[in-house]
Amino acid sequence: MTKRKGNAKNLPANPDAIFLPFQSAWIKDDNRLKLMEKSRQIGLSWSTAYAADERTAAASARHDQWVSSRDDLQARLFVEDCKMWAGIMNMAAKDLGEMVLDEEKRISAYVLEFASGRRIHSMSSNPDAQAGKRGGRILDEFALHPDPRKLWSIAYPGITWGGSMEVISTHRGSHNFFNQLVREARENGNPKNISLHRVTLQDALDQGFLFKLQQMLPPDDERQAMCEAEYFEYVRSGCADEESFQQEYMCNPADDDVAFLEYDLIAAAEYPAQVHWQNMESGRLYAGIDIGRKQDLTVLWILEKLGDVLYTRHIERLQNMRKSEQEKILWPWLDRCDRICIDATGLGIGWADDAQDRFGEHRVEAVTFTTRVKEALAYPIRSAMEDRRLRIPHDPKIRADLRQVTKQTTSAGNVRFTAERTVDGHADHFWALGLAIEAASQPCAPIEYQSTGRRSACADTRLNTTDTGFGTIAGGSNFGGFN
Repeated sequence: MTKRKGNAKNLPANPDAIFLPFQSAWIKDDNRLKLMEKSRQIGLSWSTAYAADERTAAASARHDQWVSSRDDLQARLFVEDCKMWAGIMNMAAKDLGEMVLDEEKRISAYVLEFASGRRIHSMSSNPDAQAGKRGGRILDEFALHPDPRKLWSIAYPGITWGGSMEVISTHRGSHNFFNQLVREARENGNPKNISLHRVTLQDALDQGFLFKLQQMLPPDDERQAMCEAEYFEYVRSGCADEESFQQEYMCNPADDDVAFLEYDLIAAAEYPAQVHWQNMESGRLYAGIDIGRKQDLTVLWILEKLGDVLYTRHIERLQNMRKSEQEKILWPWLDRCDRICIDATGLGIGWADDAQDRFGEHRVEAVTFTTRVKEALAYPIRSAMEDRRLRIPHDPKIRADLRQVTKQTTSAGNVRFTAERTVDGHADHFWALGLAIEAASQPCAPIEYQSTGRRSACADTRLNTTDTGFGTIAGGSNFGGFN
């Protein structure tokens, strides 16, 4: 017997078995509708690929399998897992490569054909790709799809004449349709008769996951020396924040009733994972800068405007750097932008003055954060996401930062935007994005505060408030407590 590696304490009942108990239970479940809420990276897609091969390769197989993945890369990886299992289990299978299913709609799939004549078709997330197809369905990373409800609605009729539908995902917020399915099955009588599975990171570790992982890792990997408790904390400390850990690894959906931006909103605005979002075209560039030094980050957010859509093209995060060193990085970007909005609160005042001296007051607007100014910056972020007019990177730290901001109403009825300070800043990405959207909103000159309550037409267009403009506002203290 090969010498076993690692320091895991929880060994599977059968250490030589290929699958852990939770994987075997999923593979053997032959219910028509199956749903798995799971931790990330515990081998569920891998074991699902094995089950798909078994069903499709059987001589009695009557149905093809139609797999929907988060993006093109995941679609290819699923087929690679299927090919691996076909080789290990001596299943006669032929890789047909990428095949066009609908040329007009540009829908294609990676296809593996078995000796049975049945095929596994692995596609990216376009729900329309599921329309008109008969056979089994595998909806991987279901909650991460742009519109899970639509995907379910189109995929479900495909099993009318036979086959099963498997839904596999981590959570993506409490308002996501995936969580609604979970709660309906668990709390509301399960009217769809879903076979519900749930595996957290702790569940997987209890069943021998770390032992299996350590057998696959190289001997010098730092995780070889860890026990289950140490690995748990290792994963937890690597997450963007506690909310991310609870959602991604412990099957606890983030509370969308608390955060200002729902997960579905953020996900719909994100570029697909494989898109080279830094590639600029011929649009005009706009910049937002949230200033920090030690505790907070300095974040530069660059947007390119093409039509009415704002595309993120560059994000710069700086921390614990002298102002002069930060300027060497930021100034070349500002030189390329048509308009810049910069945080002029606290130590940002000097930044704003220097930027205006260098690039001109007509291009640089100094913004002092007050409660009402933050409100005027925050809502356009959400509106742009709701209207699909914003694209942002697929980045867990950015997502966590955007989720930090909460909207609270004070006893006096005033709206206040707050965020918990973390080691990664103080919602600095959120405010840099808000400033960049403001920069792109109107190519007009800075506005001065007017105590008479009268505003310029430019201020009316941009703020929808009665007595506050952007610009360095006289006596503007940071009432939101937020920089």
